[in-house]
Amino acid sequence: MSFLSVYALAIAVFVAAPVLAHLLRRRQAEERAFPPARLVPPTPPAARRRSLLEDRALFAVRALAVVTLALLGATPFVRCSRLALTRRSGASVALALVVDDSLSMRARLPGGVTRWARALASARELTAGLQSGDAVAIILAGAPARIALGSTTNLAAVAEALDALQPSDRATDLDGAVGLARGLVRGLAQRDKRVVVFSDLADGSPPDAPPLGGDGEIALWQPVPELVASGQDCAVTRADRSGTRVWARVVCTAADDVSPTASAASAAASARATAEASSSGSATSSAPGPSAGRKLEIRAGDKVLGSVPLGPSVRVEEIAVDLPPGAPEVLRAALTGADSIAEDDEAPVVAAGGALPMGVVVDAATTRVATGGPPPVEQAFAALELDAQVHPLPSVPEHAEELNAYAALIVDDVPGFTPEVRRAIAAWVERGGVLLLTLGPRAAAAPLGAGFDPLVPGVVRWGASPSPGVDPATAALLGPSAEGLANLAPRGRAALDPEASERADVLARWLDGAPLLLRRSLGRGAVVVMTLPLSTEESDLVLRPAFLALLDRFVSTARARGGARRIEVGEAWTFDGYRTVKVEQVPLAASGKPTPIRVSGSDAALVQGRAGAEPERRLRAEPPLAGLYELELDGERTTRVAAVPDREIDLRPRRVREEARAASLGGLDPSLDVSPYVALVLLALFAVELVLRLVGQRAMRAEGAAAGR
Repeated sequence: MSFLSVYALAIAVFVAAPVLAHLLRRRQAEERAFPPARLVPPTPPAARRRSLLEDRALFAVRALAVVTLALLGATPFVRCSRLALTRRSGASVALALVVDDSLSMRARLPGGVTRWARALASARELTAGLQSGDAVAIILAGAPARIALGSTTNLAAVAEALDALQPSDRATDLDGAVGLARGLVRGLAQRDKRVVVFSDLADGSPPDAPPLGGDGEIALWQPVPELVASGQDCAVTRADRSGTRVWARVVCTAADDVSPTASAASAAASARATAEASSSGSATSSAPGPSAGRKLEIRAGDKVLGSVPLGPSVRVEEIAVDLPPGAPEVLRAALTGADSIAEDDEAPVVAAGGALPMGVVVDAATTRVATGGPPPVEQAFAALELDAQVHPLPSVPEHAEELNAYAALIVDDVPGFTPEVRRAIAAWVERGGVLLLTLGPRAAAAPLGAGFDPLVPGVVRWGASPSPGVDPATAALLGPSAEGLANLAPRGRAALDPEASERADVLARWLDGAPLLLRRSLGRGAVVVMTLPLSTEESDLVLRPAFLALLDRFVSTARARGGARRIEVGEAWTFDGYRTVKVEQVPLAASGKPTPIRVSGSDAALVQGRAGAEPERRLRAEPPLAGLYELELDGERTTRVAAVPDREIDLRPRRVREEARAASLGGLDPSLDVSPYVALVLLALFAVELVLRLVGQRAMRAEGAAAGR
């Protein structure tokens, strides 16, 4: 505040003048005895009471008038600033607001306000200054990126949509959100198109990731630099109980330029081997980080059952904590101390096996690679770190008890299944299991009595491939890596009867239209069929990035079908075949109350190729926050966990191009002069004073007339 502002506000000191006048007027006179006064009859002090009431009202109005006059003198120097955009030639604009609702936005700014609250307030300020004809869309940047509001010129709907937004514990998907935003505004009539990003820019990208910026036609604007991420954080992303020991995964912001997600690869490979060293507090780096001086505690309510001190520079470590005999079932792992984000310092403890149990049946001889080591499919799972427990199996399990130990199963080119095995696998799939079945020359040479029906109806044939590769346009499931399959050049491929595709979703096709990947739903589970084996002698599919994308989607499908007790926030549970589903978040604190979670879904036939199928119930629930959830599936109760994504603990901001912060796009420079409003208040006070005086005079006249009678 400038000297002139202070000088103008000093006028308020004159409010003491009415106070002094009021006190002087009410001062009691000195009383003296006057003998003849006893001969005069006493008069009720009505006039004094009226004067007191009138003085109080006038005093309040006049005091407020003096204060308002002081404010009026200061308002030319005190202005209220708000976020606003700069228009090009005064034309209307099309905006796509990218609002980051990820976990890192829960960090607090120096004033105590969270980045999420500051981002939401900035979005409201910006939209409050829009005009008729402006179009607005809202996109949420928490992974996966979602559209909260399509492009609209209804500014009231925009305000309602912003009021309905809530923070979450998701990871950040800035690239996906910006891509959605550009797609929403690209076809609009407004010539001035912009993508406005309200984010801390901490999306876990590597340091060499390309900076965010516009694409020429659509400008990108990052108007609130104070949102950019800073600080350090530690989180408990998961905790598994095995007997009398709890294994907890602790992820912390790196003190140097090494990303926690990058170090996760090496840490996961040797987690069990180094866990004891971790539990003793050994450090992986000499630089102290947010873990310095903190402990990992296992708590039952308010009671601490065990604790282990953290090292001074923990990045990604699995720490073992021993439990006392008779420890209760409901436990939570918590970090002591404080950091940037308090919401990720606790995680529920679940029984061992929270990771996705998966069986893999492959022939090591036909899938070997020149560099040696385990089969490529096992190496791929180790590299992807999908929180899946891979169990190599010599053959396909034949009994229900064996199959029930797995949530997902990969079977590579086997010579058919016996009737008993087919019935067991079909029943397992109907209960929620997910099977990836690859078909090759051995599958086509199944002996008499062996086959794949009802998993794959019809006969499987093997022959030379008339097509050199896969049509990338039909393989959206594999993402950008599908382009690399156009020149796959396999030695051969499996051919299916038409009935195999009649009730299936074709996920990828060869260039001649034949299916490469298809998915068939059976009960609560699914069968994914690939007409190419994993053998390196038939093709190099397992050595291409598209194979990693396929495994990632396969694991996601298995998790969604209920195969894993733990998923990351942002993923969804799907409940095919269930009629009634209820999901509630269970509070970690004993005093909390369960929070119901919305279950979405509808009765609808499946997609292409299944027009004649009967409608089936497809329900899904997407937990927005990390924690423990209780599910009721057709009357049966079970518990599952939503975990914090490891990559969201990396608080290093993404780079942004300089033009994204250009003053020509807008900012806080436009201001609002409130002098006219203060002047109106002052005039209103003068009018109130006149009314009070007029009413007082009329009351005095009425009392005088009554006294004269």
